[in-house]
Amino acid sequence: METILQHAQALVYSLLCLMPSADQKASLKALLGLFLDAQGHALPAHTCVKSPSALSRFLNHYRWSTRQVIRTTRQAILQQIATHLPHAKIPIRILIDLTTLEKSGKFRQLSTPTSDPDHPDPWVRFLNGKRGLHLVVLYLVVGEWRVPWSFRVWRGKGYASPAQLGCKLLATVPQSLLKGRVVLVQADTEFGTVEFLNAVRQRSWRLVVGLRSNRTLQDGRCLKDLYRHAKRGLQVVLKDIDYPLTVSWFWLKRADNKRELRFVASTYPYSGAYLVQLGRKRWAIEGFFKTAKHQFGLHCFGQSTQLGVYRWLILSLIAYLLAHWIDQWSLPSVLDWKIASRLAVETLLPSIVWFQLLKQIRRSTDIAAQYGFEITLKSLPDPAYWERCKI
Repeated sequence: METILQHAQALVYSLLCLMPSADQKASLKALLGLFLDAQGHALPAHTCVKSPSALSRFLNHYRWSTRQVIRTTRQAILQQIATHLPHAKIPIRILIDLTTLEKSGKFRQLSTPTSDPDHPDPWVRFLNGKRGLHLVVLYLVVGEWRVPWSFRVWRGKGYASPAQLGCKLLATVPQSLLKGRVVLVQADTEFGTVEFLNAVRQRSWRLVVGLRSNRTLQDGRCLKDLYRHAKRGLQVVLKDIDYPLTVSWFWLKRADNKRELRFVASTYPYSGAYLVQLGRKRWAIEGFFKTAKHQFGLHCFGQSTQLGVYRWLILSLIAYLLAHWIDQWSLPSVLDWKIASRLAVETLLPSIVWFQLLKQIRRSTDIAAQYGFEITLKSLPDPAYWERCKI
């Protein structure tokens, strides 16, 4: 399992090499250390390495290749998975869902359309009663590995719908990862459109997706008419499609203790009970959303430019990926994001730990003096010095 650590170290080194100056390398380290603090409040003012203004310039103005950072990270992911592939019979799961990063500030450059070519359309929108940045995320599950592979920003009415963005995300999945394996796509009701169904079926992948109870069948009935009148696992044909879907249903207990009848469909003839199990496994991406937000500060961006926000999201997801790798490297797996994040900082970014320690020492000098102690730091002599002393 040592190679997992080597992959993580190589990824950090490669990302640092992409930065054009030493100052920007330090800013990248500071941001990764900030996200790996795993407190859920990744604010630039909390870092002890760089000033908030320096981090703001790094995200919003400095010219470093965001696309190259994405390419380098994806290459490292594929190399790491290739050396730790699960059994060939284990399917690769592709989870697609919509999440909202709620915002209450003005964010004028992100909220209103402008004539500035750098801000062609708004990002902060209202959806389902929530105001914020709405992301459609594609999340890969390959054996024990969890990978946030790609995302798109929903930009409101008049632009691509979440289901259409989901179709675009499907095209980003590398074919080299899928050769000879069963691919299972899991999505929520938002993605139960004909366009999304056809996009998955054209790739010969299996789809498990939620459907609204009022979806119409070709014979004129609705899905809710099947409850109490048919058995789970029934094959039906929806309106506007020409191939059968296997349908099942279950009762979902909501937060207000009320139950809601949910329908789930598949392009593959699973049994009714197993189809329900697969439908419930889609909630794994919800756990990822909570972790990314409350542990790695995905929603804590405060940048006024789209480039700054985009870079913030990418680096937050990279920090999650590094912590996940370190968690898998540590034996046994700790299954605690705070412990894994701390271990990732100590292993991959030791200079951040050193600066944190220095800051703590400076804060504690007055307390040490009250008890009659003085804290001093002394650098170790060069190893070559001891060699000269022996001569």
